[in-house]
Amino acid sequence: MTIKHYALPIGGELMETGAALDVYDKYRGRVIATVAVADRRTVDLAVAAASRAFETIRLSPYERFSILKRTSELLLREKKALAELITAETGKPIADSLTEVERTAQTVEISAEEAKRIHGEGVPVESAPGAENRMAFTIRVPIGVVCAITPFNVPLNLAAHKIAPALAAGNAVVVKPASATPLSAIRLAQLMEEAGLPKGLLNVVVGSGETVGSWLAQDPRIGLYTFTGSPEVGRRLKQDTGLRNVLLELGSNSAVIVHEDADLELAADLCAAKSFANAGQVCISVQRIYVHDRVWEPFVGLLAEKTKALIAGDPYDASTQVGPMISEKEAIRAERWIKEAESAGATIECGGIRNGSVLQPTILTGVDDAMKVVCEEIFAPVVGLMKYRDLDGCIAAVNRSRYGLQAGIFTRNAEAAFRAARELRVGGVIINDASQFRADQMPYGGVKESGWGKEGPKYAIREMTEERIVVWNLGT
Repeated sequence: MTIKHYALPIGGELMETGAALDVYDKYRGRVIATVAVADRRTVDLAVAAASRAFETIRLSPYERFSILKRTSELLLREKKALAELITAETGKPIADSLTEVERTAQTVEISAEEAKRIHGEGVPVESAPGAENRMAFTIRVPIGVVCAITPFNVPLNLAAHKIAPALAAGNAVVVKPASATPLSAIRLAQLMEEAGLPKGLLNVVVGSGETVGSWLAQDPRIGLYTFTGSPEVGRRLKQDTGLRNVLLELGSNSAVIVHEDADLELAADLCAAKSFANAGQVCISVQRIYVHDRVWEPFVGLLAEKTKALIAGDPYDASTQVGPMISEKEAIRAERWIKEAESAGATIECGGIRNGSVLQPTILTGVDDAMKVVCEEIFAPVVGLMKYRDLDGCIAAVNRSRYGLQAGIFTRNAEAAFRAARELRVGGVIINDASQFRADQMPYGGVKESGWGKEGPKYAIREMTEERIVVWNLGT
């Protein structure tokens, strides 16, 4: 097997640094590529290239649209090769990787369309005494250099969710992909260059958060940071960046409520699919399911039946639904959390078996708020079920979490649905679907320790631009 080497796209050139990291096939465990690792000088050059490009290149909204639209088309042209790349570097089942490429193309296309829709609004200052002869309006202007720090679990689409809106808004970008999965972001940068993106507007640096991430956080030339990762790293990033803007998506332990009048077949189907997709390594994966005691037994039986039918293993097999976790180390950690919960009184209804980095989809009952599988983000194919009797108490239990990204509720009762929508302290409430629903054009972001700020192209562009008031004195 030929091991490909990737240099870093910086300032329109491919830069070598003298150091490289190995990228592994997460299922087969062998090296598939090497990538240049950025040193401090490389990071400085990347930010300088972005700053220079932002100051000297003025693309019209239609030019931004055209480049992004062409990128979307190129993504679909490369769908098979990109999906194979994603599966290799993440372990995601090939069917899911194909879907990720399609969604990435949609994210970029939506961003292209939004590039033509950035606008301000009129402000009626003339209604203020003494300002009768003035007219005012706002405009939205790009922030400048955007630093995008992306996670390993959805390496192409989540990179696109940061890069494409930033470019659509007229900014320049420095992106630092996760070291475990840097290949997708580098390939995206290559496709954008092929689509006509001018040199320097998109730059890629690879390295650890302790070094490359820290250097980026300290660079005053960067105007905004958009980060997806853990609350601990997000908190440190916010502290290091001071008064500059930061968008944070910091994960969750998402809850789903199965009310007494729920369609149990629908709820079990969707919870089985969305608890274990991408081996549970999605920020809005279903982790906690609160089941009304009147439907406890039939729902647990249905969910276990559907979960046992899932095929886990080789992600290159088109029939596989649950692939390996990002590393055996993470699978061992999740296995340990399962055993800790079992020792504390939980019951393993199915799963709990690990083979290397593949952890079988696992259902736990008898869990409580003190267990890590409930109160922490497990980021693994594990879901815990708890009973409830009244909706008020259930909503209070859901809200006890320090996280608040998304939640779901299954019910035929409109009053119960709207009460959940009003009272659940999360960024999104999904009715008659699981928490792990996301359409790429919708606003996406959490509350509490799940972060702040919104993704989704339209909403990200709003975050990545500044509102400026313009007041015109019309004379006397």
